Amino acid sequence: MDDLKKAYKTIMDDHFPDEMTIAFGDKKLVYRKRAWKLEEGGMLVEKGLRYGENPGQEAALYELVNGNLVLGACKFIEPGHSLVSAIDERMMIQPGKHPGKINLTDIDNGLNILKFLMKKPSAVIIKHNNPCGVAQDAELAQAFNRAYRADRIAAFGGAVVVNRTMDHDTAKLIAAQYFEVVAAPSYAEGSVDILKKRKNLRIIEIPRIDRLEEYLAIRFVDFKSLIDGGIIVQQSPLCTVRTKEDLKPARAEYKGIAYQIERMPTEKEYEDMLFGWFVEQGVTSNSVLYVKDGCTVGIGTGEQDRVGVAELAIVKAYTKYADLLCFDRHGISYKELELAVEKGERKKSQLEDIDRETKEARGGIPDSAMVSDAFFPFRDGVDVGIKQGITSIVQPGGSERDFESIIACNEANPRVAMVYTGQRAFKH
Repeated sequence: MDDLKKAYKTIMDDHFPDEMTIAFGDKKLVYRKRAWKLEEGGMLVEKGLRYGENPGQEAALYELVNGNLVLGACKFIEPGHSLVSAIDERMMIQPGKHPGKINLTDIDNGLNILKFLMKKPSAVIIKHNNPCGVAQDAELAQAFNRAYRADRIAAFGGAVVVNRTMDHDTAKLIAAQYFEVVAAPSYAEGSVDILKKRKNLRIIEIPRIDRLEEYLAIRFVDFKSLIDGGIIVQQSPLCTVRTKEDLKPARAEYKGIAYQIERMPTEKEYEDMLFGWFVEQGVTSNSVLYVKDGCTVGIGTGEQDRVGVAELAIVKAYTKYADLLCFDRHGISYKELELAVEKGERKKSQLEDIDRETKEARGGIPDSAMVSDAFFPFRDGVDVGIKQGITSIVQPGGSERDFESIIACNEANPRVAMVYTGQRAFKH
């Protein structure tokens, strides 16, 4: 155990070159390795990434500094648009310690989601490169608080990324919890002092966050390395859905019979479906989400079957709802209350009350929008959400059995609205 603790504190050397060039035929992209001079253990240490995904894995961060890549009709991102790869010492208001790979990829995926949510103050809490809570609201503090309360269990030790200037109210809420990283476009006077009460919190300023919408239509080269040393190269995905006009009413034809959704979404449902679809762009597949009032309710990630991930998102919604209810009422987590009941230190009725209220509220899912990153191959996944009280569904469509999902929505009481995006949002 002591060796493991020591490993987490170790700054690894890396043997990656200072410059990397990737050639696509006669076109070249030039990358420069990023390093930072930061104080570690009372000494000024110049180093890049602390380590990779785990201690013992060397890693390096490279920034695109030269090259103009056009392949076919696709023009890829050019130098001058750097976000995370441009973070230097000046932007590390409080570095805490040299960042590791996961710290930066968490920030990056937070920005990947926020680029769709720039019209309102929004907050994303990321853990292991997946959102555990996302919300938007009239004020940044409200957005962060709702994102945190959506899943305060998973938020522990996560990264917070916001799209507005960090103000005092938001800083106080963040400083009251344990996070590894916070990133914002700027910081109001005095807000950094509040955040610095968490001495190991990495406080990052990324000025280009306020220009994130510029990245909506820009592709980058996406690399996937294989265990045999091979590399798969692909264009990064582009989300073609921007407004409710891009969402199409669910329709299907099967054996010569036409099927059509009978109820169209309300304006509120459109807002939640768009919000959910934008959050979906940053969730590991297979995934199903439940969102309501511009906030995530349950996030199911990385399952192999769609009905299973729809059920997982429900389990998580119930779990987080019960935990939050317990914390608000008793000041401890649900698991702590369970243990206290076992020891005879708390009344069993307290636990039973929370369980009953969570079941009655169905984990806060009723009136939510159900979001799926790919089509439902059968109606069973849709039925899972309908039984929990969802009122709308957004999904790509395209299954040969789309008619089953349409029937399920039309049979529901009250009827459920469903729209298609026409594109899936897999992320692996």
